[in-house]
Amino acid sequence: MRADLRISWDIPDTPPGLAGRLERFMGPGKSRSESMVETLGILGCSALLAAGLWTSGAARDWSTAQLVVIALAGLDLIGGVLTNATNAAKRWYHRADPGARRARLLFVSAHLIHLAAMGLIVLSGDLKWTLANAALLLGGAAVVEFAPVHVRRPVAMALLMAAVLVNLFWLPVPAALAWFAPLFFLKLLVCHLVPEAPLERSRDA
Repeated sequence: MRADLRISWDIPDTPPGLAGRLERFMGPGKSRSESMVETLGILGCSALLAAGLWTSGAARDWSTAQLVVIALAGLDLIGGVLTNATNAAKRWYHRADPGARRARLLFVSAHLIHLAAMGLIVLSGDLKWTLANAALLLGGAAVVEFAPVHVRRPVAMALLMAAVLVNLFWLPVPAALAWFAPLFFLKLLVCHLVPEAPLERSRDA
């Protein structure tokens, strides 16, 4: 028992309409410090990714459609890793609700669109890469989601490493795109699917 920390699963009320849906998608009740870390992280890591792509020279060979897909994927993955790691997201997506598991798996499945866009547009129709990563995603998500809760985190880490290694050795992409698989599987298998206690500093400490 740590007196300086407490766990809070309390989900605040959200407003009706679009504002409420957006807040629930991001995680209701995000603290000011979480929002600050998320914003700074998105800005900093997006700048690093953009600088890396520019200095690699690869961007000059991509079409407008390819650049748009890469830019959107990069922003979504960087933002998604940070958002899904917040207490607010953990409280919402892992709440005690019969529909929470279905919502998590639907969220993961929606990212097949990312794989299709990358494989078919950026990688010029690479069906092997697209289908293999789809299998890694859906199979990995099922294993993590149905693993016993006390081993879910190491299971997710093992599957993340497996997916990254498979991509490095058997599903290679140009060096300028090597960031995609690690961020993609980190966001979904670890940040989104692993239930972690929403830790806060104890007000009594």
